[in-house]
Amino acid sequence: MVRQQSLLTGGGDCTSRERANAGEELDGCGMTAGRGCKSLSRRIAARLWTALSLFGFSTLAALAQGAATPAGQSASAPLALPHDLSPWGMFLQADIVVKAVMIGLAFASVVTWTVWLAKGIELLAASRKARNTNRILAQADTLAQASAAIANGWIRRGAVADLVRAAALETGRSADLSAEGIKERSAIALSRIEARAGRDMARGTGLLATIGATAPFVGLFGTVWGIMNAFIGISQAHTTNLAVVAPGIAEALLTTAIGLIAAIPAVVVYNVFARGIAGYRALLSDASGEILQHLSRDLEKDRGPHQIRNGEAGRQDRPRIAQPAE
Repeated sequence: MVRQQSLLTGGGDCTSRERANAGEELDGCGMTAGRGCKSLSRRIAARLWTALSLFGFSTLAALAQGAATPAGQSASAPLALPHDLSPWGMFLQADIVVKAVMIGLAFASVVTWTVWLAKGIELLAASRKARNTNRILAQADTLAQASAAIANGWIRRGAVADLVRAAALETGRSADLSAEGIKERSAIALSRIEARAGRDMARGTGLLATIGATAPFVGLFGTVWGIMNAFIGISQAHTTNLAVVAPGIAEALLTTAIGLIAAIPAVVVYNVFARGIAGYRALLSDASGEILQHLSRDLEKDRGPHQIRNGEAGRQDRPRIAQPAE
């Protein structure tokens, strides 16, 4: 009521004061709203600064960890693949047992090729001498003629030359004995020389058979040992990452490959030598047959036709067969 009366009595004055008060209230509201907006912007800015700081620190930490990993400072370094997966690099990184197996198999391979070279040259030379000597025996008319041809040639040293000398020596020792006894004793002497020559030629081939039979199993032992170490590495790293098991398995497979490299040539070379030695023994057998034929023919000629008809084998003087020079 008072406000209404004042408005009726002094409408102009009251209206100006009310307007002033209203302006002050509006200014207060504006100041309050301004302070609220400033505080909100400050909070937003603080939160943005915090987020940027966390992102920056995490990025720096990741970069520092990546820089430390190649130098071997990270805890996850065992999960990395080895630097060199070549055969030589895997050999250097292998376990001591795997290294020993690889060295043994490599030595066996060297032995195989050494035996192949030495025995191959020996077998080739002996077979060549035996073939040439058999040709001379086949072309000769008597054992003395064959002995002279062999003694004067480059084939005077060899198993077939020893066969000819043994037959000539037995004939000279049994000059006053029966022809059948001479042939029997000569056959025994020739068979012994054949057996000795075959044994000498086969010496060393048994080593090839041993390498061919055992090298794969030795390589398999190295493989099992390498795989066992690979699984031990998995258990120690507490992970199933392939990077942990791959190097050990690669070393194990390399051991298997070396075992096969040592075994396969040994088996092949052994089979080649077995056939070659069998052929060489056949040449010696042919030479023995030729020598016995010459010996029997010479003895029959020395006995004469009358003694052959009557079956007499009495003592008589027989010409001695020339022995090949040593």
